[in-house]
Amino acid sequence: MSEVPELTDQGFEPNPFGPHHDPIGSDPINADEQNPTEQPVLVQLLTPEGERVEHPDYSIDLSAEELQALYRDLALVRRVDVEATALQRQGELGIWASLLGQEAAQIGAGRALLPDDMAFPTYREHGVAWCRGIDPMSIIGLFRGCDSGAWDPIESKFNLYTIVIGAQTLHAVGYAMGMQRDGGQGACLAFFGDGATSQGDVNEAFIFSAVFDAPVVFFCQNNQYAISEPIEKQTRIPLYRRASGFGFPGIRVDGNDVLAVLAVTRRALEAARSGQGPTLIEAYTYRMGAHTTSDDPSRYRLASEMEAWKLKDPIERLKAYLVRSGQADAAFFEAIEKESDELAARVRRETVEMPDPDPASMFDNTYAEITPYLQEQRDTFLTYQAGFSEERSHA
Repeated sequence: MSEVPELTDQGFEPNPFGPHHDPIGSDPINADEQNPTEQPVLVQLLTPEGERVEHPDYSIDLSAEELQALYRDLALVRRVDVEATALQRQGELGIWASLLGQEAAQIGAGRALLPDDMAFPTYREHGVAWCRGIDPMSIIGLFRGCDSGAWDPIESKFNLYTIVIGAQTLHAVGYAMGMQRDGGQGACLAFFGDGATSQGDVNEAFIFSAVFDAPVVFFCQNNQYAISEPIEKQTRIPLYRRASGFGFPGIRVDGNDVLAVLAVTRRALEAARSGQGPTLIEAYTYRMGAHTTSDDPSRYRLASEMEAWKLKDPIERLKAYLVRSGQADAAFFEAIEKESDELAARVRRETVEMPDPDPASMFDNTYAEITPYLQEQRDTFLTYQAGFSEERSHA
């Protein structure tokens, strides 16, 4: 394996107090205390207007084909998300957690993964699932209640969705420590939201990963709201700076810039694989939709706020860059639109055609061997169900 430069924060200045590096960036240690209202600099390679810019510590050189592939990822994942939201509104899904607005954070991070790496999602990482080859219908089936996750986590290197907020960070650290002890070459990428940083599980994961130099990257999608609670009620400092208290690097990246996210996540994963330990990435983005389809964001945020973030749309900025730089023409975008329509039609058709699961199957995957008490519950449930059949037969 080629030598990987030691990963530090924005300024890349060594920390004299230990093997890790100061995650404050190029600002002075007490920059936020001196200027509490000043926002830290974030890594950006593509402006909201679609202008390509350079960063002194992160560079990325992609071909036109690779850029087009990223645009295709963004567009198709958004279309799946839009269709799933509509299906839930039509009563075809029990609930849906939208990724609208966060596509660049997920695609950029997902495409940074190598085959031996393992991803640990929350319940919103549909874009990362796409990058790991998971059929969108497997995700749809989960939210329709037809199964408990229809993909093999080991084969896909993409763990099952985790509903318990922050629990997947502990899973990721444990898995990473196992890889480390087995002499594996991969790293783990753990996803969570800004609200999860207030959970004990996440902070415990930070501690273990730092102490054992676990090959794990923590990827926080700061979409500004923990359901209805704004980020101001989660932290008094930028989230990426929390890493400094645990002794490993933290960095903030423009989460609506797929190129910057790809570059930053690649670098962090390379550092993890080379034995440099964990990194915290804060992808600064925005949740354009509701937390889930059971949520009403109009009750706690202003429409003007969302309108301002629309100008930073991750898909439109990459499209603007492709057009401006002459790396994609009208025929390319028309082909993507056609493919999106075909994918949407498949999602709608296959969703309503999904067979209903056997209700008793929920008892099959609770324990490796069914316990007497669980068997009693199952028998009671089957008797209860049979009563409805008898009522219908006498009607």
